[in-house]
Amino acid sequence: MNAQLPEPELPQAGRLRRATAPDDDPSTPDAVSPGLPPAASFDALGLPPALVETMNGLGVTEPFPVQAATLPNALAGRDVLGRARTGSGKTLAFGLALLARTAGVRAEAKRPLALVLVPTRELAQQVGEALEPYAQTLKVRLATVVGGLSINRQQAQLRAGVEVVIATPGRLTDLVSRRDCQLNHVRITVLDEADQMCDLGFLPQVSDLLEQIPADGQRLLFSATLDRNVDQLVQDHLHDPVVVSVDRIAGSVATMDHHVLNVHAADKYATATEIAARDGRVLMFLDTKAGVDQFTRHLRAAGVRAAALHSGKSQPQRTHTLARFKEGEITVLVATNVAARGIHIEALDLVVNVDPPADAKDYLHRGGRTARAGESGRVVTLVTPGQRRDVNRMMSEAGIRPTTTQVRSGEETLTAITGAKRPPAGTKTGGGNAPFRGLGTRPGRPAKESRKAAEARKAAEARAAARVRKGR
Repeated sequence: MNAQLPEPELPQAGRLRRATAPDDDPSTPDAVSPGLPPAASFDALGLPPALVETMNGLGVTEPFPVQAATLPNALAGRDVLGRARTGSGKTLAFGLALLARTAGVRAEAKRPLALVLVPTRELAQQVGEALEPYAQTLKVRLATVVGGLSINRQQAQLRAGVEVVIATPGRLTDLVSRRDCQLNHVRITVLDEADQMCDLGFLPQVSDLLEQIPADGQRLLFSATLDRNVDQLVQDHLHDPVVVSVDRIAGSVATMDHHVLNVHAADKYATATEIAARDGRVLMFLDTKAGVDQFTRHLRAAGVRAAALHSGKSQPQRTHTLARFKEGEITVLVATNVAARGIHIEALDLVVNVDPPADAKDYLHRGGRTARAGESGRVVTLVTPGQRRDVNRMMSEAGIRPTTTQVRSGEETLTAITGAKRPPAGTKTGGGNAPFRGLGTRPGRPAKESRKAAEARKAAEARAAARVRKGR
């Protein structure tokens, strides 16, 4: 008979105390039992030597703040309620503890020992890729089960036996209902981006899955935002958790610049096209799948190497598109909110909201695709006159004070902020090899004046002429 995972020494479930907080920073519970102090280094955690060797080989030598704060408690078997911005190292914060505590125990067929629940396919695959080298070192078997991929292959993996399952709620519910996966041996459960799972309507499925897991198991709940939407999960399923809040819910990243570019509605897509033609990669967000497809076709026609990403694409298509973007084969990824979480792109320095997000949470997660792990980045939001009030309110809720600039396509200011250039298939200027300064700003060709600006200029000239006549 296979060995069973040792029972963690968990504190008794206790009544959670609510911490007081300002209105824009929803309260989170205080732990009844104090947590362990942060670790000064990975060496101080007592991780398996083979795991530490692999970490060093991959350049993981110093813990990020969220890892230093949570790993001692997670390794000790405590429940953890963690909040930290995207790109701060949450995956290894729960992943290293999960793998270290699962290593050495063999799972039975269809009965995993640990479970990671995430809201999207992309995040599930990213978590799997991030943990795979460490899992191989510790001989821990992983399986990623998500919709959009062959369920037969996932069934075969579970029947063969895996220690850790990384899953989206919908696909895991299907596999459980087919009796291809049983959760009664799960001892460690991770809920990553729990707030988005609630926002997407997965709360009933998540709650039902958690009810099938032994109540005395360890729970680790991580998210870039922890708000009142996850209160029910915390109260029902976490036992006296150690609460870690590395960043305020509305906090901004020191290495991230935020810009609001006020544009005329008729000039919005010309402006976005010039930004897309910049040197270097850019991630651009639009609201709808149809809008993403239409804008992507437009960019390709303009000579820009662009690809679309949204939920209407099959999972193989989405995986292939992401791989091409990461490798630089395409320079512009045009996406809906499906790319706002769970996508890590190295050295991505610009995110553009062609359509402003609906709320502060979406803004923070879209922007979280840049300035990751200490790198610098810039978030630009294009705003038409009718959107300004809503965007101002959203920025306030997000705790962001952006730099606001009025721009038009072709202006030098747009280039200075975003690196905008003339699209490769755009109108030729005859400027030879002269550096690009904006479509309306090259010598000998004044920028086109709007009707409103022309009327204002003429009125000012008339007032000036009247003052001159009056002074004669």
